[in-house]
Amino acid sequence: MPILNKDMTLCISLSARPSNNGTRFHNHLYEQLGLNWIYKAFAPTDLAQAIAGVRGLGIRGCAVSMPFKEDVIALVDVMDPSAKAIDSVNTIVNDGGKLTAYNTDYTAIEQLLERNAVPTDNTVWLLGAGGMAKATAAALRDAGFRHVTIIARNEAAGRALAGLYGFEWRAVLPAPDSAEGTADLLINVTPVGMAGGPESGALSFPPEAVAAAKVVFDVVALPAETPLIKAARAAGKQVITGAEVATIQALEQFVLYTGIRPSDEQVRAAEEFMRAQ
Repeated sequence: MPILNKDMTLCISLSARPSNNGTRFHNHLYEQLGLNWIYKAFAPTDLAQAIAGVRGLGIRGCAVSMPFKEDVIALVDVMDPSAKAIDSVNTIVNDGGKLTAYNTDYTAIEQLLERNAVPTDNTVWLLGAGGMAKATAAALRDAGFRHVTIIARNEAAGRALAGLYGFEWRAVLPAPDSAEGTADLLINVTPVGMAGGPESGALSFPPEAVAAAKVVFDVVALPAETPLIKAARAAGKQVITGAEVATIQALEQFVLYTGIRPSDEQVRAAEEFMRAQ
């Protein structure tokens, strides 16, 4: 990484609980490609002021994580179709003070479902109804999944998300011994299991649901092996991890910020560096 200097281009991330994932991934690519750029993670106490800083300081790119993916919409100038279609933002690009919002989470979910050849006739439980849930629900719908149930205690948000994509909604998980007590694909899009959070050691789905599932998908990226992923591996299930999501969405952010698409080898090196922390 070059020594800090006045000509350096800055990109940042905004999250309630920042991790080093994006910082390590982006900075490693900057170094590999010889770019005079730097990436830094922040936990803003005032989102509006933080976005004003992006605009006023000429910060080139800004990643947006939970819980800001919807609140930031009112603070940008343009919504790219990738963000507008699902009313959720995870990326902001600053072109001379004009802030354009994108969503690369959708791309990551879409690619991983296809890559892992998850059958579209699977029954799905999607736990959560926030910004990441919107991207995930949209990717499921567009991939052809039809038997999806949104599990969300917030009735207004849960019903709205389910209705938007023609899915079902429930406030809580069905009882394990009930008629609808199992699903083929479990997807967690809540902070349960996230490092540093109040439920870092908790399972987002009960052991009975994990045992009955075929595929378990946790979008939580830190730690890479969440309690849910560990339980699924121990039960011999196919797993898709949040670390995989983080790599794909960060790569697409990198391309939006820099206009450069790194080689597969460079991406693998950055991913290995990101995970070796």
